[in-house]
Amino acid sequence: MKRTQSGLSMVGFLITLTLAIFFLFCGMKIVPMYIEYYSVKEALKDIANTTESTPATKDQIRTMFAKHLEMSYANYVKTLNVLRFESDGQNGKKMVVDYERREPLFFNLDVVGKFHAEQVLAHGTSGSDAE
Repeated sequence: MKRTQSGLSMVGFLITLTLAIFFLFCGMKIVPMYIEYYSVKEALKDIANTTESTPATKDQIRTMFAKHLEMSYANYVKTLNVLRFESDGQNGKKMVVDYERREPLFFNLDVVGKFHAEQVLAHGTSGSDAE
């Protein structure tokens, strides 16, 4: 009875290990970008819920947004000043955040993420302040 060897050779193991390390490294660069994006979305939702009961000016909303980002450690977005207000047909106003984040991967390759989040504001929000 002839038995053949089965299993992973050393070269196969090294190739598998290299691929696993590469994908883990990419994940370590990409996952924080998305965590920050979901923090921005959560901040917009919380602000919209807060301004539903208590109307706020645009400056007050910007301050609340900065505080939410401070609490969630979204330092990259906090420094960009990306919050803007747009008219939304029948619903009044909406908050919009558009930004691009670039993280170096290795050598001259970067990972680029383009993010867009928006949230409709309640009718009671004051729109009289300058943007």
